[in-house]
Amino acid sequence: MMGTTLNATFETRREAEMTVERLVQEHGLARTDIFIAAAGNENTVGEEQAGSDSDAGDPSPEARGDAPLNGAVTVSVDIEDEAMVTKVRQAFGEFEAADVSES
Repeated sequence: MMGTTLNATFETRREAEMTVERLVQEHGLARTDIFIAAAGNENTVGEEQAGSDSDAGDPSPEARGDAPLNGAVTVSVDIEDEAMVTKVRQAFGEFEAADVSES
């Protein structure tokens, strides 16, 4: 198999980061083969706040409202092992990826 790249978009940075952690910790992918970026031209934490971008419970510092909600977050994974393609697709699905594509 020649290399494959799987791409997906996520509504929140948290979903993207959880996907990356699943791929690295449970499936042994190298972090250097995984790329996270804004889907558009502007910095973004996703389309809605989640995880560390959300309000925390008490006691906590004062809530912040400056998380840049400028669109989706893209995760791209370079894969050399054909068996890993299915695992990456499953991880994308587990964390509600959209627009999954292969290049």
